[in-house]
Amino acid sequence: MIVANRLPVDQVTDPDGSTRWQRSPGGLVTALEPFMRQRTGAWLGWSGAAGGAAPQFDHEGLHLVPIPLSAEEIDRYYEGFSNASLWPLYHDVVQRPEFHRSWWDSYLQVNERFAAAAADVAAEGATVWVHDYQLQLVPAMLRKARPDLRIGFFLHIPFPPMELFMQLPWRRQIMTGLLGADLVGFQRPMGAQNFLLIARRLLGLRSSGSSVQHDGRGVHASAFPISIDIKAFDELASSPEVVERAAQIRRELGEPEKIILGVDRLDYTKGIGVRLRAFKELLEDGSISAPQTVLVQVATPSRERIDHYVTMREEIEKTVGHINGDYGGIGGPAVHYLHQFMPRDELAALYRAADVMAVTPYRDGMNLVAKEYVAARGDLGGTLVLSEFAGAAAELRQAFLVNPHDIAGVKAALREALELPPAVAARRMRAMRRTVRRYDLDHWAESFFAALEEQVE
Repeated sequence: MIVANRLPVDQVTDPDGSTRWQRSPGGLVTALEPFMRQRTGAWLGWSGAAGGAAPQFDHEGLHLVPIPLSAEEIDRYYEGFSNASLWPLYHDVVQRPEFHRSWWDSYLQVNERFAAAAADVAAEGATVWVHDYQLQLVPAMLRKARPDLRIGFFLHIPFPPMELFMQLPWRRQIMTGLLGADLVGFQRPMGAQNFLLIARRLLGLRSSGSSVQHDGRGVHASAFPISIDIKAFDELASSPEVVERAAQIRRELGEPEKIILGVDRLDYTKGIGVRLRAFKELLEDGSISAPQTVLVQVATPSRERIDHYVTMREEIEKTVGHINGDYGGIGGPAVHYLHQFMPRDELAALYRAADVMAVTPYRDGMNLVAKEYVAARGDLGGTLVLSEFAGAAAELRQAFLVNPHDIAGVKAALREALELPPAVAARRMRAMRRTVRRYDLDHWAESFFAALEEQVE
């Protein structure tokens, strides 16, 4: 059983008033849905709409259990505590977190609701896999209600060092919640190390290797770098329709010599402004010119009611306007900016069309866009510029690794990537493709479940 903040589908109301379910665009869904569709089980989560929850239902082979959230809970639990308290704190305080007791109260209540629903639905002795920062209290609540269950938890974002985590007023409650799991998984080894250190220092727990003793049980913490369904994405990107669409995209852009691509959720951690500034400086010093070289930036809408995100969107769009005003031409902008959700086949075509993929987050648990780009390049074309602060950097060592705080370094890497001889680029891409094939989605999930099984036994 998967327990996650969101269902893998969203409830959509059509103009005629009828409702239907469509695939959710979230990153967690992208990773988990293919894994779950190969197995039998249930998925608990919020539908994405305020109000009462629909009854349990089956959708394309998955049994789905909707959890209701009121408009107030969306404001306080989701947009408040999850995304304005925990998200910035766990991402190295790129933006200052806010702490409000009313947000915490809502977070507590919603976690209780998820735990109660999971306890009600789970079969005797079932394995329950709880996901991400929105539900960190669920493991302990679920264990209290159902001690027969095998419980795993996976955090998809970074887990902060002790000096940042200790800022959280409810730090003991969060740690105790996570310790309800048999296995706590992280993207990178440092996340597991931070967790174990905090368990020892804050709670005084006895540790041995990668485990701590809590409530008469051993709780194991380890890294399990997440991936994607490489085979499926490779097949999609290599299909005749996507290959033709990639060629069409280049024609629609005016057949530029080089295309730099950025694909991100609109979030202040993603470093969209970094690549815009680096691109602008390349134009300023004459290293490149438009429309011979263009930047395509896809920024999918995200948390648009939160003030930080509204301000950031305005700043990005203003920067795009300035670059195009200074360096674009009639019918030929330097930056093509798309603030919209992108279907998977269109995304695959963009990956296939791009000469350089720029992934420059200030902090990221993994970043599956980088892996999708590599998976899409069965033609061995393209180069990847990747932030060293993304989890994916530990695996994709043949990318041009950059410090997003160093604009000059990002600029130099983009220039080098644009000028890289095709044969050298192909060797680097081939090596990265070997890595992502070896450590694919199934490897991630199976290694997690093997460790969970071993821990419980």
